[in-house]
Amino acid sequence: MKLGRVRRSGNVEDRRGRRRKAAAGGGIGLLLLVGIVLLQGGGLGDVLRVFQQQGKSPLQQQQQSSSAPLSPQQKARQDEQIAFVEKVLALTEDVWHEQFSLAGRKYEEPRLVVFRDVTDTACGEGSAAMGPFYCPADRQVYIDLSFYDQLDQQLDAPGDFAQAYVVAHEVAHHIQNQLGYSDRVHRARQRLSKEQANRMSVRLELQADYLAGVWAHHAHKRDKILEAGDIEEGLHAARAIGDDMLQRLSRGHVVPENFTHGTSAQRAKWLRQGLETGDASRRALDQLFDLRYEDL
Repeated sequence: MKLGRVRRSGNVEDRRGRRRKAAAGGGIGLLLLVGIVLLQGGGLGDVLRVFQQQGKSPLQQQQQSSSAPLSPQQKARQDEQIAFVEKVLALTEDVWHEQFSLAGRKYEEPRLVVFRDVTDTACGEGSAAMGPFYCPADRQVYIDLSFYDQLDQQLDAPGDFAQAYVVAHEVAHHIQNQLGYSDRVHRARQRLSKEQANRMSVRLELQADYLAGVWAHHAHKRDKILEAGDIEEGLHAARAIGDDMLQRLSRGHVVPENFTHGTSAQRAKWLRQGLETGDASRRALDQLFDLRYEDL
C-alpha cells in the first residue's frame, strides 16, 4: 500500500502502557464480551479458535506471546504499526464522511484503541485473545497489535492490505451500528433458533466484508493507495478467516450450522464485490439481507 502522503487520524488511543493482569480463563468480562461480539457485529476473534489445537486456550497462547516486556526492536515495530493504523483509520474517516454525506447523513467517527493483553471496554473486559473487535456500547474498535503477527505467521495471511482489511472490517461494524443493521440482527436473534441466529450473524459479517471492500474502492480512487498484489492479500486474508477453514483447522471437520462469519468463499466474494462496485447505497447494503442464505 502507498500511504506516504496520507494523514494520521487523531482518533487512535494507545493503551499499551496500561497493563492489567488477565484473570485465568478470561472471567465474566470475557464471556460478556464474547456475547456482545456475537450478537452485535462480531470481530475477528473467532480466528483464534485455531490455536486450541495446539493444546492451549487462545487466552493462554496470547498471554505467553505478549505478557513479556517489549524489546526496543518490538516497540519500534509496533510504533510503526500504530502509524500505519492511524493512516488507515484516517482513510476510513475520509471515505465514510464522503459516502455518508452523499446519502444525506452525518458520519460519526469511531475511536480505535491499541492495547496489550487486556483492557476495559463498555462491553466488559476485552482480551487480546479475542482478536480485533468492535464494542457497540462505546463505539470503539479495539486491537492488540500482536494479532498482526498471528495473521501473518499462524494464519499465513501476510501483507499491509491484509492488515488494513482488519481495521476496515471493524470500522464497518461501527457503520452497521450507525445504520441500524446491528440492532436489526440483534432483534432477529432473540426470536430465532440458534442456527437461524447464526445465519443472521453471517449476513452481518459478510456485509462488513463488503463494506471493507467499498472502503478500499473509494480510498484507492481518492488517494491511489493500492499496489500490485494488495487486493489478493486482502482476499487471501478473508479466505483464511472463513468459518469452514477455521473449523477444519481446529476440529478437523466442518459444522455449517455453527457458522457465524461465513465461509472462505463467501468472505472473499463479498469483499471482492465491495472492491469492484464501491456501491455504498442502502439498496446494495440491503442486498445481503434480502438474498436467500443459500445464495450468499
